[in-house]
Amino acid sequence: MITEKNAKIVTALPGPKSKELAERKDKCVPPGIGIAFDIYAAEAKDALIKDVDGNVFIDVAAAIGVQNAGHCDEEVVAAIKEQAEKLIHPCFQVVPYEAYIDLAEKLIEITPGSYEKTVYFANSGAEAVENAVKVARRFTGKQGIISLEAAFHGRTYMAMGLTSKVKPYKYGMGPFPGELYKIPSPYCYRCPMGGTYPGCGLACVERLAYLLKSEYCEDNIAAVIAEPVQGEGGFIIPPKDYLKTLHTICKEHNILLIADEVQTGFCRTGKMFACEGFEVEPDIMTLSKSIAAGMPISAVVGRKEVMAGPQKGEIGGTYGGNPLACVASLRTIKKMQELKLDERAAKLGNMILTKVNAMKDKYSVIGDVRGIGAMAAVEFVKDRETKEPNKEIISKITKYAYHKGVLIISAGLLGNIIRFLPPLVMTEDQMNYVLEVFEEAVANA
Repeated sequence: MITEKNAKIVTALPGPKSKELAERKDKCVPPGIGIAFDIYAAEAKDALIKDVDGNVFIDVAAAIGVQNAGHCDEEVVAAIKEQAEKLIHPCFQVVPYEAYIDLAEKLIEITPGSYEKTVYFANSGAEAVENAVKVARRFTGKQGIISLEAAFHGRTYMAMGLTSKVKPYKYGMGPFPGELYKIPSPYCYRCPMGGTYPGCGLACVERLAYLLKSEYCEDNIAAVIAEPVQGEGGFIIPPKDYLKTLHTICKEHNILLIADEVQTGFCRTGKMFACEGFEVEPDIMTLSKSIAAGMPISAVVGRKEVMAGPQKGEIGGTYGGNPLACVASLRTIKKMQELKLDERAAKLGNMILTKVNAMKDKYSVIGDVRGIGAMAAVEFVKDRETKEPNKEIISKITKYAYHKGVLIISAGLLGNIIRFLPPLVMTEDQMNYVLEVFEEAVANA
């Protein structure tokens, strides 16, 4: 049981037990499974992870956005145990059960959109994306799907096709599904259209309107899928009116808008869902990651008439909406609401941005600082004028922080971004320590 309140390193890193496990891993796990840190977790609680050698780390990655409500909440664990003693998995499509319905009703209640909605459960974010595309194509009778440059939507084939970054996600794995198209991303720091907001007139999204008149035919475009804030792409935060303009163009051309909230959902951006902050009610949403504090489940939530496109048996999956995951999700959402983790995300985010913006005045390698709620990024450059990416500094920063007991990871198409994705239950003392170590790491690098 973790009794520490902050980071505590007691061995050289990695410790002897982690080294032993690494040797075993190399013999039985393929090299394609990348590992960020060469330690092995033994237990975790809230924002802390203890490894098998007794070292305690502050987790600023939160399993890449999974642990918004913190590791191993007692009530979530109790709900899983209670459910496991009664019903583990009969498969909802064979013998249905109440927990699936309870969670569907809860998601209908808390997701944006005043219209009637229905919900379908799958196992992962990528699977939710795959099914959202299936639903959109079946409802509209059209095939084309448009995604954004710098997007990340998962590792299955349709999701890879929608994703931008070739290495390491797509390299040598084609061909990918057809009828997939790209439009520019609202990456204001590195505007793909060469403009500056607001004088640019949102040229990146207006590009869609142009393409629908020239390169693409609206009669063949079923949906546009977009992350409200691009995660793996580098925490790219669009201008406030970007998503509303995008949705307006979609509606004008009878195209559905799919909001991929797999990483931005569940209080991460200071709202229960990021779409709320941008005042958009998408036709379909994909949800996963922090939905159930680490239990594998995802959801497709959409307009009732859209979700009714697929007929009986045309969507589904053996493990979708597993009872254990459903009860874990219900308790996780309850905790988020009770602790007002949306407000907590805003407070943590303010701490991060205040500190790092002050650092920007001191360290010329910091090119851009951006954040929304507790989803913040620092983009490193070799020269602020040319904005040449500084990829080399990232490993130095993460390695230094790691040896100080802080687990922080990178992002971005150019590999030059540090992302802050802390559990929203992280204490102020823990966050202050993280920020102190981060500045030390930047200064040292």
